[in-house]
Amino acid sequence: MKITVHRGSNQIGGCVTEYESEGWKLFVDYGEQLLGAPATDKKLEIDGLTFGDIRKSALLITHYHGDHIAKITELPTDIPIYMGEMAKEIASGHAHHLSGVREDQRKIAERLNTVKSFTPGKRFTFGEFEITPIVVDHSAFDAYAFCIEAEKLKVFHSGDFRSHGFRGGKLPTVIDKYVGRADYIVCEATNVNRPETTLKTEHELQKEFEKAFTEHKYNVVHLSSTNIDRLFGLYHAAIRARRPFYVTAYQKRIMDIVAGRDKIWGKSSLYRYILNREPQTLIQHGSEFVANERFIDFISEHGYVLVARQGEHFDKLLNQLPNEGRVKYLSMWNGYLDESKAAYNPSLAKSIGKDYRYMHTSGHCDMGSLDELFSMLKPKAIIPIHTDNPRAFADLFCDKWPVILLNDGESFSAH
Repeated sequence: MKITVHRGSNQIGGCVTEYESEGWKLFVDYGEQLLGAPATDKKLEIDGLTFGDIRKSALLITHYHGDHIAKITELPTDIPIYMGEMAKEIASGHAHHLSGVREDQRKIAERLNTVKSFTPGKRFTFGEFEITPIVVDHSAFDAYAFCIEAEKLKVFHSGDFRSHGFRGGKLPTVIDKYVGRADYIVCEATNVNRPETTLKTEHELQKEFEKAFTEHKYNVVHLSSTNIDRLFGLYHAAIRARRPFYVTAYQKRIMDIVAGRDKIWGKSSLYRYILNREPQTLIQHGSEFVANERFIDFISEHGYVLVARQGEHFDKLLNQLPNEGRVKYLSMWNGYLDESKAAYNPSLAKSIGKDYRYMHTSGHCDMGSLDELFSMLKPKAIIPIHTDNPRAFADLFCDKWPVILLNDGESFSAH
């Protein structure tokens, strides 16, 4: 089996990995590069994916974040694409929501109509490959690793994952049941330079929010609307703190996709609404949010937890609401507020201001969790991707595990 990293050997985001066996080609992820990445405007040209004979090619999507899926519209329409069923539904909802203002999102929504779904833990075949989707915990819901088998070899492609999320503790059981040992691991290494980003678990963060919502009557939280676990964690924290929980109509639709009909973590109470206490939807006329007298009277008495939207329309709503002692929280990567970074978001910075609390934990694993994964899988070698410091990764793990460092476009013949 030949493994090629087309992109992602020296950067976070935009990864494209190829597995080839007897002329059959299996690609994993095809997304946009993150802002500030090298050669951002360079379009990949990959034989069997973007051009050439694609009759023996397929693409697997690990999850719906833009750096893993957003460039699928550039691919030939007849190449088969596979992703998780609920991930596809969330991605489609997100794309439809933005399609009125962004042409690229309209095209993504259209392309998603042809995407095929797989079932977690259920092996399927494509040409020479046997593929087992392994559901993992990540800041995107319904995210996957893949066990890819061909030529009597087994490769574990980790995708983006973590062990400190609500469901991260299930990974050892899942690995034991569906994978066992692996010959090679192609592994994300996002946080190799950021060990401090994963000190809190999602459970700990939820408890902190519950305490803050109890102590403060008026609360506004900025986070990604597709961070399902954080949305539901905040919802339950607000209920326990006896605060009404408000979201936009779009955010409610995203939560509804999962609530009560989650087939993946069906036994979890996290993804269920409390009877008669569903998230409340903010009133909106066109692009304007409406705060009528009855609404203001209610929240003046009971307080609120609002999941924020950046921009002037939401800011205008906040200006109409009771705000004595109001606390704003940033619950996403703080690089969006750092003017020195390419990802700086001036609209978000304006909306949240300077006086806010940073309450967040990473969607990616820490290095200790990676070491535990390697100990479970006992590979012959590891290939790091989705990292901006592969050398640091190699220095960290090479005493225990052989590490293969590939540059973009380079291949490794696994045997």
